[in-house]
Amino acid sequence: MTVADVLLGALLGGLTLYTLLAGADFGAGIWDLLAGGARRGAARRELIAHSIGPVWEANHVWLILVITLFWTTFPPAFAAFASTLYIPLTLAALGIIGRGAAFAFRKASHTLTEQRLYGATFALSSVATPFFLGSIVGAVASGRVPPGIAEGDIWRSWLNPTSIYAGLLAIGVCAYLAAVYLIHDARRAGAADLVAQFRRRALVTGMVVGVGAAAGLAVVAADAPDLFADLRGRALALVLLSFAAGLGSLVLIAAGRYRAVRVTAALAVAAVLWAWGAAQYPDLLPPDLTVTEAAGDPTVLATVLAVLAVGALLLAPSLFWLFGIFQRSKPAAGNPPPR
Repeated sequence: MTVADVLLGALLGGLTLYTLLAGADFGAGIWDLLAGGARRGAARRELIAHSIGPVWEANHVWLILVITLFWTTFPPAFAAFASTLYIPLTLAALGIIGRGAAFAFRKASHTLTEQRLYGATFALSSVATPFFLGSIVGAVASGRVPPGIAEGDIWRSWLNPTSIYAGLLAIGVCAYLAAVYLIHDARRAGAADLVAQFRRRALVTGMVVGVGAAAGLAVVAADAPDLFADLRGRALALVLLSFAAGLGSLVLIAAGRYRAVRVTAALAVAAVLWAWGAAQYPDLLPPDLTVTEAAGDPTVLATVLAVLAVGALLLAPSLFWLFGIFQRSKPAAGNPPPR
């Protein structure tokens, strides 16, 4: 295993954390969109706002980490990636910015009209952003980002069956993660009605996403046969792990094991990303650019790895402390949660 391989693993780890944390953040915005009218959806929106309030900015640390690692350690791959996919990358960035601004402004607004405007911006951006991010993953995975500056088609690279499937799957995954996490938050708040509501949403969304993920493999088989062959080969164990964890999550939700299901649901989603990485390796931009070919100068790689290790020692305790404090707080007004 080379230093480039270790850094690629760190990049995939950062992408996994961004998916699990910011993905649930986006999913909360989706449920905000579907919460109902101002009066009927007030309790759901209050829980959602409290759940994402302390951490929604911290989640994007992982996206910054992924982008920084990508361009410093694999510059030829990043140049091709950014120049071919600049349209969905720009749209995703605008979605992140608009979503964050709307979330902040809605809290500071005093009229119903302003709150609805900012709320709509927040919710719609929460749907659009994961779609664009998913389509970017689909573009890379299906081999539509060739090496070189702007060598790929700027439209068909991300507007194709595999990318659209990946974008829709990303929306479903975000909604599912958020519903699972919100069940536990509602339970800590002692809001039995919200527990039941998000329990139903998690079950339905989990079944829909699971069926959609399985059915979508036919799309990948037709549109990206090389990727599909690798998913059936070296990455098969991780694909099966994802389906097993997803099925187990539905069983745990039905059984009322809301703490444990957060682990299995996260594992089901993370295994999808790991399967993609395993299927694609050793190519960084399939089928023409390998990890070794794309790796930067060895001195740069060693320096980045050392800085990454020091940064992890500083950042990880702070994030654990933040999430620990947040998990001990009560999410919303109400009776104490049952023991």
